[in-house]
Order: sequence, then C-alpha cells, then structure tokens
Amino acid sequence: MYQKPTSLPAGSLERRIFISLTLLLLFIVFNPVLGQKTQIKGFVEVITTVEDGKLSFGLGEQDLFITSEISNRISFLGETVFKFSPSSPTKFNVSIERIVIKYNYKGNHNLLVGKHHTPINYWNDTYHHGRVFFPTIKRPLIFQKKIIPIHTTGVSMQGLNLGKLKFGYDFMIGNGLGSSDVLDNDKFKSITAAIHIKPKDGLRIGASYYRDVVSEGAEINGKVVKTQINQSLVTGSVAYFGKKFEFLAESTFAINSNDSTGSPLAVASYAYAGLRLKKKWVPYIRVDNLNYQAEEILFEADNTTSFIGGLRYEINFLAVVKLEYQYENREIAGNESRVTAQFAVGF
Repeated sequence: MYQKPTSLPAGSLERRIFISLTLLLLFIVFNPVLGQKTQIKGFVEVITTVEDGKLSFGLGEQDLFITSEISNRISFLGETVFKFSPSSPTKFNVSIERIVIKYNYKGNHNLLVGKHHTPINYWNDTYHHGRVFFPTIKRPLIFQKKIIPIHTTGVSMQGLNLGKLKFGYDFMIGNGLGSSDVLDNDKFKSITAAIHIKPKDGLRIGASYYRDVVSEGAEINGKVVKTQINQSLVTGSVAYFGKKFEFLAESTFAINSNDSTGSPLAVASYAYAGLRLKKKWVPYIRVDNLNYQAEEILFEADNTTSFIGGLRYEINFLAVVKLEYQYENREIAGNESRVTAQFAVGF
C-alpha cells in the first residue's frame, strides 16, 4: 500500500534541527573512519563525616568515564555514575549523567547532541562527576538546592578559543524541567545561551541566560507544580586558577513567575578562594549565600549562609585528600555544622 512520505516538522526551528541531525547521521554513515581510539577511566571517593556527635563512613559516587574518537571530526563521551540511593531496592542505583556525540564541523566550532551538563556557569562546565578534580568536597549550595539545572538533554552549538580573547559560546535547546532523559513532558523547550572569554592564562569570565516554562502538573524536585511557571536564570562568573592563587565566584539571579505571585527573585551566590603552598597543599575557603523573596513558588525557600574552611592535599593529579569544616546558618531549618574528610582518586 502506498504511504504518503512524512513531511518535515512545520516550525522553522524544528525543521533546522531535523535537517542538522539528518546531515550528521549521513556524515557518520558515509565518512570513512580514521581509526577508533577509546579510553575508559574511572573516579571514586570515600568520605568520613562527623556531625551531631556521630562519626560516619561512607561511599560517594563511582564514576565510569568513556571517550572515543570515532573519526577526525566525530567523538563520543559517556559518563555513568553508581551511587547510594535509599529509594533503590538494592540501595545503589545507576545514573547516566552524560551521553554526548560531538561533531566538529569547522575549526573550533562543534555541534553536540545528547545529555549534557548545562553550560550555565564555570562549575558546571568544568567539574562533572570526577570528585578528584573538585576544589572542595561537594558542589556549592546553588547545585545542592537544585537552583541550577545540572543536566539538559538536547542539541547545542559550541565555539571555543576564538580570537585573541579566546572567546567561547554555547547555545542549547533541550528538554525542560520535569522531563526525563528520553522524553519531554510538555511542548516547551529550554533555551541556554552562554558566552565567556579567557583574556589571560587561568582566567575565565562568563555570563549565561537560561529560559524554560514549567507546565502545571510537572514534578520538580519531588513536588508537583500546581500552576505553570516561567523560569529565567541569569548567571555571571569569574574564575582564576593560577600557579599560586585560586579564585572562583558565581552568582545566579532566578525568577520563577506566574500570574498569581508575580515575579519573585531568588539570588544564589558563592565565592571560593585557595592559596597553593609548596605545590601540593592548598588551604581554601568557600562562602555560599541563598536568598529568596517571600513569594518564591518553585525552590525550597530557606535563606541560607554557609561557610567552609578546608585543606586540600594533592598527592598527584589523580589522588587527592581534603578536610573541611562547614557551618550553615538556615533561616527555617536552623544551624548545622559538620567536619568531612574525603579521599578521591582517578584510575
């Protein structure tokens, strides 16, 4: 029986994405492979915590990291994490953190397809799941409190190290908040636009804009959204990692608006500083601050200030020991302090 050929998607943006993905697939099929080079690496951490007079030993994430050069222009990156989960029947689960196919279509310009770390700030661009590379034991509160969307599944255009200022850009369209890794939960798409420059070695200055629409009924961070929310995130960052001094400061202005509550503002920031002593020792501090307006409807609105003082000992590039003291002052949940030690390795 004759079937009418399927037409291209009606919208111009969807049609361009469809054509781009089709051309990429044809290139993969017909471009001669120059010789595959695959590398498999891993990262793991063990931690010890003293909190409320109780000593605890624990396992952190175990990260399986795979990269492969499929051709001179096409590469693959996969990252899978095994971690403890109290909700899992086996108490451990497997999480696909990144699956990215990259096509280098010209110079330092790339097309990337898959599940990415959202290119929204320096930390999320630079530090993924290999904890051995983190300057502190854990991510800043801006991530722990789920203000930053860590992952996005979609398509992105990327440029790196362009011109004298080493200009870089990322433009991504993907599934929005409340979606799964394989299916968007609504018709809206998230948009991320980010730029940065590297005017000198070790220094990066960047800014980004993230936009999404969260539909009524979507489940976000364990709770069901009762009304449609328009979300905008504006982020700025300054990072400098030199031979002696390390500094990283980032701030995100978040607006979650709807018709009934208006446009309440949440501001989440952190600043990190470290000083390298005798090559391997780095004492450091980090200060986090989360501030929400009373009408906040999406985030867990508990104004928080956190202080971390720590010491990092780098045995070598793939083995690090850290010791930290953290004090959190939370408006609703009260104060909390802990001492944490971490041994993280790569293999």
